[in-house]
Amino acid sequence: MSDFNEKGQQPAAHQEAQSAGVIIPKSANEALRPEKVPEPKRRSRKARSQVVIFLNFVMSVIVFGALIGAGAVYYALHTYEAPGPLAANSNFIVRNGAGMSEIANGLERSGIISDSRVFRFVSEAYLDSETLKAGEYEIKARSSMQDVMQLLKSGKSILYSVSLPEGLTVKQMFKRLADDPILEGDLPKELPVEGSLRPDTYKFSRGTKRAEIVEQMKNAQTALVEQIWARRDRDLPVETLEEFVTLASIVEKETGRADERSRVASVFINRLEKGMRIQSDPTVIYGIFGGDGKPADRPIYKSDLDKQTPYNTYVIKGLPPTPIANPGRAALEAVANPSRTEELYFVADGTGGHVFATSLDEHNANVRRWRKIEAERAAEAAKAEAEGAAPATTDGQSQ
Repeated sequence: MSDFNEKGQQPAAHQEAQSAGVIIPKSANEALRPEKVPEPKRRSRKARSQVVIFLNFVMSVIVFGALIGAGAVYYALHTYEAPGPLAANSNFIVRNGAGMSEIANGLERSGIISDSRVFRFVSEAYLDSETLKAGEYEIKARSSMQDVMQLLKSGKSILYSVSLPEGLTVKQMFKRLADDPILEGDLPKELPVEGSLRPDTYKFSRGTKRAEIVEQMKNAQTALVEQIWARRDRDLPVETLEEFVTLASIVEKETGRADERSRVASVFINRLEKGMRIQSDPTVIYGIFGGDGKPADRPIYKSDLDKQTPYNTYVIKGLPPTPIANPGRAALEAVANPSRTEELYFVADGTGGHVFATSLDEHNANVRRWRKIEAERAAEAAKAEAEGAAPATTDGQSQ
């Protein structure tokens, strides 16, 4: 008989033996029958509902945060690109070393942007590794934050200029730099050598130091002098760069007319080659007044021509020890390649120019004409002054 009943159940005695812990060998059929794996315990409905609620909460927070973030980004970008509150053009200064927070707060205080936080965060994202540059900027009316950021990033600040014309001495140039209201900082305590500063118009932005302009002028003059000296006529009676600049400074002070410079240079070179004194009035003036210059109302007296100074070329032979001013390009080029003439003299002609001569007799005749012109002008001036000082008369009677 089989060990199992008809329903495939184990006999009762077998079950009792198992429950008692007795090991009973299985039949062949029983050994081949797969054992039933116990089913896992099911979670309660209450536990499942708590997990679902938590997951739903997390998802809701994520979605809500994403919506807030998207809204904030949209607001920031819209505000950043929208026209700003500035009603009229205004200047704004970014100081050296200013950080993004300082710049943003300053823009908001000045009424140029509406929200410093938006400007700061969005600009930092746009700029990446770039920075906003120091300087003074003109902000156009209604400029957006993006417009302002692009302008400050470009460094295209307002440019000012200081003009230093040819023929000024170093002292006179320093005075102009000192008087400029935009330039900052002190001038060098030690004056550069006369003739070492290049006359020009120098552009600069707010915050530029006076010493920086001086350094630019020195470097520019050095480069210019060396460039022109390299192209000079090799037969010139000047042997050094210093003598070259000195002669150019005298030519610069003698005439401001472009069509005369090379002829004036020719006269001085001809005189040097002949061993004659160059007899230049500007050297006399420099010997008396130095770099401060002669007062405009102070004439040159005949006695001045006899004063013993190292610069008086009516007394000394050759060139003075240093330049008497800062020459420009035209005067330097005139000396480097002067006109080829035999002229030895020149004097004012009364029109702002000069009349030249090859002989002393011809020159003396030109001088007499010039003195006659001066006398006539003095007489006319005295007459005009006398007429201006005469009391006014009236035909009517006092009321």
